[in-house]
Amino acid sequence: MNKNPVRFFCMVLGLLSLWVGTVGIVLPILPTVPFYIATVCCFAKNSERRHRWFLGTQLYKKHLESFVEKKTITVKTKCSIVGMVTALMTVGFLKMKQVPVGRICLVVVWLCHVVYFFGMVKTGEGEEND
Repeated sequence: MNKNPVRFFCMVLGLLSLWVGTVGIVLPILPTVPFYIATVCCFAKNSERRHRWFLGTQLYKKHLESFVEKKTITVKTKCSIVGMVTALMTVGFLKMKQVPVGRICLVVVWLCHVVYFFGMVKTGEGEEND
C-alpha cells in the first residue's frame, strides 16, 4: 500500500474519474472527456505504470487520444457523440411530460453539448479509431 497521502489521493481521484467518465459514455448528462483527462492527470501524478496502462486502453484511444494530442475531434466522432446524446435525451424528454422544468433542463444540457462540440472543439481530419 502506498504510504504517501498525496499519491493515494491521486490514485483514488483517478479511479473515481475513470468510473464517472465511463458512466458518462452511457449517460449524456455526464461528460466523458473531462473525466478521462482528469484520470490521465491523476494517474500520471500517482503511478507511471497506471498512466501507461490507461494510455493503452481502447477507451483512451477511442475517446481521447486525438483530442489530447491534436486538440481536435473528427466530424464523425462529433456526430456520434451528439447523436447518442440526442437519442438518450429524447427518451428522457418524452418521459418527462409532467415535468416541464426537467424538459427545460434537458434542452439546455443538450444545447450545451451541441455548442461545445460544434462551436468550441476544433474539427480535425484523420483516421477514425473504430
